[in-house]
Amino acid sequence: MIRRGSRTGTRLFAVYSLASLAPVFVLGVVLVRGYQSQGLERGRDQGRAQAAVIEEMAIAPALSGADLSMGLSSAVRERLQSATDLAIFKGSVSQLKLLSLTGTVLFSDDGSVLGAASVTDPAFQAAAAGRTDVRIVQDAPNSADAIRVLQPVVAAADGQATGVLEVYLPYDAIAAKVQADTTRTVTRIVLALLGLYAVLALISWWTTRSLRRQAADHEHQALHDPLTGLPNRKLFRRAAETALARGRRGAPGALVLIDLDHFKEVNDTLGHQAGDELLRIVGQRLTESLRTDDTVARLGGDEFGLVLPLGGGRDETVALLIRVRAELAAEVVLGGVPLSVEASFGVCFYPSDGDTFEALLQHADSAMYQGKHGSTGVVVYDPATPHQATHSLVMQGALRGALERDELVLYYQPKVELETGRVGCVEALVRWQHPERGLMLPSEFLPVAERSELIEPLTSWVLRRALADHAAWTAAGHDWTVAVNVSTRNLGSLTFADTVEAILREAGARPERLHLEVTETALAFDTGMAGQVVGALAAQGIAMSIDDFGIGYTSLSQMRTLNVSEVKIDRTFVSGLPGNEQDRVIVRSVINLGHSLGCQVTAEGVESQDVADWLLDAGCDHAQGYLWSMPLPWAEVARSFGSASGAVLPAAATTGAPTPTGFESERATR
Repeated sequence: MIRRGSRTGTRLFAVYSLASLAPVFVLGVVLVRGYQSQGLERGRDQGRAQAAVIEEMAIAPALSGADLSMGLSSAVRERLQSATDLAIFKGSVSQLKLLSLTGTVLFSDDGSVLGAASVTDPAFQAAAAGRTDVRIVQDAPNSADAIRVLQPVVAAADGQATGVLEVYLPYDAIAAKVQADTTRTVTRIVLALLGLYAVLALISWWTTRSLRRQAADHEHQALHDPLTGLPNRKLFRRAAETALARGRRGAPGALVLIDLDHFKEVNDTLGHQAGDELLRIVGQRLTESLRTDDTVARLGGDEFGLVLPLGGGRDETVALLIRVRAELAAEVVLGGVPLSVEASFGVCFYPSDGDTFEALLQHADSAMYQGKHGSTGVVVYDPATPHQATHSLVMQGALRGALERDELVLYYQPKVELETGRVGCVEALVRWQHPERGLMLPSEFLPVAERSELIEPLTSWVLRRALADHAAWTAAGHDWTVAVNVSTRNLGSLTFADTVEAILREAGARPERLHLEVTETALAFDTGMAGQVVGALAAQGIAMSIDDFGIGYTSLSQMRTLNVSEVKIDRTFVSGLPGNEQDRVIVRSVINLGHSLGCQVTAEGVESQDVADWLLDAGCDHAQGYLWSMPLPWAEVARSFGSASGAVLPAAATTGAPTPTGFESERATR
């Protein structure tokens, strides 16, 4: 992977260098040619100036206003010869002819009348009209290259040309000077362009190196878990499929799934920071305990995966995993609490136990589930063992199908105003109407959803269904708001507030008719992110509640800054009322704290009238529990508690409220 990226970067640098060299080369050629053109122009200007001097200082005075159309007298010829001999002798002029406007050669320095400019030559015509023509010619008389100048001759005072002076000037000296100047300039240009190219090459090298690093970083992030640094599920799949391909060619191995036992308890009791630290420790211990060719990956949540090429046989692999599990169980101290890490290992061997990655993963997961409910922590997949339908991967697939087939249902538990006994809000609790297993409680499938990406579509489904039910009972005359529980993972995404806003808009519901309940432990997971999400939801007008208050890690500073309108006292402090003195002190303190922060206070898990009476005397605002109702479909809640909003709830003794069966511990999406 790295070598391939390096080769790609080298090719990119070469292309970049060549691409930058091309414009530098073109620029150099253009500059050199431009300077050469300027050198030639300077030569022509010098020839024009020299011819003008000859015409003005030598030819015109010698003519003394003679009429060239009538020819030249011998005296004029002698004067011309005398005036031009010195220039010819010194070599500053190669050849000189004086022509009439009809093209007749009137005077030549060597007496020759041949080789003069033709009267039809545009250059001759231009000179006859009073303009000077200068050009560099080859094979000129007495010189290989020369500057030929056709200069108008003005011999009279009227300024009109009376003839044409044809002068050939040596170009060698001028060319040498131009060449020397050009060489110096070209040298400077080449050096400057080489410097420019070096700078561009350095920029291209730095850019391609940065791009390679960024590409490598992005690839690493896409294939590795950000918490532990281990390969993620995608890279684990690649490694497993590569190993499986080798297994088909005679190099078998093992695929292992590992799930930590009681990890949720660590999160709930010590906080998610401690849970994250535990995951990092587990990843490090697994890596250090295994061999260099083995692959260790974090698949999500508290689940890890291993790909083990067989160094020996099956027994050796199982012995290795037993040793790894024992090393993993070494005591670790988190938050001042000593813990022993326990884990369940599910093992399957390829290619004998499966010819595809999906089959191996399913079989290893099935074995791991058996390990969680058996006497040993390392279980090898056995096709003869009945497959458990409730293990996590199968459960994920079934739950995804349940969402698609709309097999989930919502039950509602009323929240009672203690002073009036009226219902103002109902809390939504999700159930799964399984086609084979019947009505399943949240505890049987929500942990699986929370360890996967299913929690987000599940939360969205609960919100949409709860708001649809809210519209139905509002139309029936029940003015209840609806409360929905949200997950820790929901509070870890800033887009969640936008999702809730969109669902409210789809349902046509006002934000103040929706309450969202977040657990205290969820707020402790990422205080900064959770605070932002809670703030964004509260800004929309959605009432926010802290659920299960008292068992988490919300500090007073968090309570002061969070946009929360309700505190719900956890049932563990309510169940001992009114007989337990410590519970009475704690509950009174929470009630006073909530009121001092401007929050309503609700007690959960109320099961007897004496508890309700004590809470009312203590100043608690609302309560929920089996004293009034177990969770029911909203239509049954409506039938049980009146036909209109604000109906007084009957006492448990007269409504036949059922004995608690564990529903009180359910969450909607937690």
